[in-house]
Amino acid sequence: MPRVVVISPPFRSHAAPLGVLGAALRDTGADVTLACAPDFAGLAEEHGLGFAELTVTRNANHGIAERTEQADGEARRLREFLDATRDGAVATLLTQARHRRDDMLADPDRILAEIRDLDRKVRPDWYLVDQLSYPVTLAAHCLGLPYATFCPGHPGYIPTRPEMFFGLPHAWPEAVRPEPEDLARLRAAAAANDAAFTEVFRRVAGRHAPGRPRPERAFALCSPHAVVFNYPPLPWLPPAPPGPVPVHAWHCTSLPRPVGLDAHWRAVVDRLTAGGRPLVLIALGTFLSARHDVLRTVARAALDRTDASVVVAAGGRVADLAHDPQLAAAPRERLHVAGSVPQQALLAHAAAMVHHGGNNSFTECLAAGVPALALPFSSDQFAIAHDLERAGLGLVRDPNALDAGTAGAALRDLLAAGRHRSGVEAGRARALAAGPRPAAEQIVRVMRGAPRVPAPE
Repeated sequence: MPRVVVISPPFRSHAAPLGVLGAALRDTGADVTLACAPDFAGLAEEHGLGFAELTVTRNANHGIAERTEQADGEARRLREFLDATRDGAVATLLTQARHRRDDMLADPDRILAEIRDLDRKVRPDWYLVDQLSYPVTLAAHCLGLPYATFCPGHPGYIPTRPEMFFGLPHAWPEAVRPEPEDLARLRAAAAANDAAFTEVFRRVAGRHAPGRPRPERAFALCSPHAVVFNYPPLPWLPPAPPGPVPVHAWHCTSLPRPVGLDAHWRAVVDRLTAGGRPLVLIALGTFLSARHDVLRTVARAALDRTDASVVVAAGGRVADLAHDPQLAAAPRERLHVAGSVPQQALLAHAAAMVHHGGNNSFTECLAAGVPALALPFSSDQFAIAHDLERAGLGLVRDPNALDAGTAGAALRDLLAAGRHRSGVEAGRARALAAGPRPAAEQIVRVMRGAPRVPAPE
């Protein structure tokens, strides 16, 4: 029985799909351990995985970013990020670029030492490493550990061309297209981060593994064996990294054995869908639920301009929405606001979803056959929104230019076309034929022949 360690940063949006993929690896016969921050031990237990404590970044998000206890520096950067989202796409991406070193590569020497200790204790046959855990990838490279890379976001996260940079969207949706001078500023910031990270990678590799090849480009460093994309293989995507086998999981959901709703949520759905009312799910992810102004605009639009009922995932902003006079006056049979929601289970009952263009929301809607209105704010969400639009899986609007008329018209369009919207049915059929189990089987086939290089002392 092969032993596998799955390493995730302490973010719910990363650990959740890795937990599903870890469970799929377990179902192939592997002995799987999830290595993450202590707060994620319950997730490992939920999926029947072992657990090892490993915190790869001081930044964290256990499910609702604003409610996660953060150190002063991390809390300040979160506030700066959320404030920047109000100033638009480029301002947000520039803020993220400025934060990148502190968020993603704060202490690579410590992480390398902890990975070496973990390897000595557990002695796994191989690892599955989240691509955004850059110090872990660097440690695996330096220590000669066999690993597969898990790309948790848009495939463009791994630059494969000289003009590609992490933090510079591969493509933009029609609704959000920055001016050329703004794009030039963003490209310069992303290129500077590329050079700075690569310099750190090369210094660390020189200290700890002088006999190993020096990384040529930090953000492009990945497994030489396999790269797992939590994404469909759309024909217009940039090329996969040369060398490793590309594994397109399409999605990392629990389908085709979805987790059902508990009694509370069954009652909520029954109330909201009584009489055949369609259900719209509004969720902007574990960070961007803080943009309650956008949540409010979309919820009002759905209630006033469609006949749908609405579930809103409001994160830490439930009280803000409760004090909105228009939402407070909404009939109970058409509106339910909660801090967090069982998103995958609710999608089985939804006619449409409004999300932020996050990878999990995009792929979960794809697998559920639910058309979406994407409102991208940051990170890879612009590239994902572009793909959603181009594939005929939904619509895209600028969240900072949104009003009730714009949001209402988009929702009416989605609800009228429903699951028969161009691309939705075909996408769902292909997604259901893929998923975490076939991906896990392909990973195991690739990794069976991976050599284990003795770790430098």
